Amino acid sequence: MERQRFYGSLSTFQWLVFLLANSIALPIVIGGIFHLSIEEISSLMQRTFFVVGISSFIQGWLGHRYSIADGPAGSWVSVFVILADVAIQQGQNTKETLQILEGGLIVAGSLLFILGMTGLVHRLLFLFTPLVTGSFLLILALQLSGVFLEGMMGLQGESPRLDYGIAAISFGVFLLVIILSSKGKGWMKSYAVLIGILLGWLLSTLFGKSSNTFAESTSLIKLPEMFAWGVPKLNAGIAITSILFTFILVSNTIAAVTAVKQVVPKSEENEKQTINRGSWVGGISHFISALFSTIGVVPLPVSAGFIRLTEQKRIKPFLIASLALAGVAFIPAIVHFLALLPGPIASAALLASFVQMIGIAFQSILKEELDQRRLTILGITLIISIGLMFLPTGIFQDLPSILQYICSNGLLVGTIIVILLEQLWKTNNKST
Repeated sequence: MERQRFYGSLSTFQWLVFLLANSIALPIVIGGIFHLSIEEISSLMQRTFFVVGISSFIQGWLGHRYSIADGPAGSWVSVFVILADVAIQQGQNTKETLQILEGGLIVAGSLLFILGMTGLVHRLLFLFTPLVTGSFLLILALQLSGVFLEGMMGLQGESPRLDYGIAAISFGVFLLVIILSSKGKGWMKSYAVLIGILLGWLLSTLFGKSSNTFAESTSLIKLPEMFAWGVPKLNAGIAITSILFTFILVSNTIAAVTAVKQVVPKSEENEKQTINRGSWVGGISHFISALFSTIGVVPLPVSAGFIRLTEQKRIKPFLIASLALAGVAFIPAIVHFLALLPGPIASAALLASFVQMIGIAFQSILKEELDQRRLTILGITLIISIGLMFLPTGIFQDLPSILQYICSNGLLVGTIIVILLEQLWKTNNKST
């Protein structure tokens, strides 16, 4: 009994570290892009911990009811980055841009909530074929791999410069997690991510690569600030972008649930009801994200890779870890300590999980025979969406703002392309 309790505590702690690792990197990236002060980044991290913990718990309890971590959406980050570039190029106030983004989160959250509560999301399910879901997962993994590789090499921040020491430690962590998860036995296999992160953190500290960036707070308890970026604002460009982006959010939820269902015991529950609940709770999560001025949080498909790596399939440790993360957000001393987790180490552990997610993406794509039609659709989707990621920054700055948001987002463009081609290019051969 004591042994089970011990391993249950380890499972909870590992989920807590995974939730933390997913929460810590992107706020730092956004803080650098919008030139936020150290105190503002620290506050953003506190609010992110709180929102991620609450949102993950609500999804696991009332929403899709799987062990799927919520986290800052890489897809939303791309919108934040594009809007920041537009604001800087046009000499606008970046704080006002953040208020506009709050408005966009509310629009997207409202649509998600309505689609889920009315069941209208059922009408969209036919769009998300295995090819669409697999393509989405693949593009998302490839898009975010660049962000995490930059993090592993210490290239994020105001003056990015390759840090060979932290890069060596990060790639060591990456390889260790992969080796333990594939070759490890017993508890070493189950806690590969936790072992990798703790060992990497220790080595970073010993070699002087961990930075004490954030100043400690004198207060014991601090409530997360509401509307820290100001009152939400809205314009036509962000409203239209948010409406289009809702398709990405729906596909994200479907992809996350589909991916996790491949690695956990099969549920007898109706998949449509699961997606409905996940959608309206996702709407609530977006309201909470806007209320506490954070990046929009979504169910993370990479959770499937984490579950496959660690074989942690029980929901209870996940729910406890989610509440724990939300709780520690109120204690500045703990937030300060957790924020000391080096970003490169967190990035390395997440990238290891993305290896599994790419495998899940191909499994989804291969659910149906890859005939000439599907191969062509996949090829067109990947060439254009990935090609967009390599174009120079600001190349679309002469276009209307709405087109800037769309054309600069490889994930959005790729998802639209694969959905359109799947629906418009039909075949008469029913056996394909």
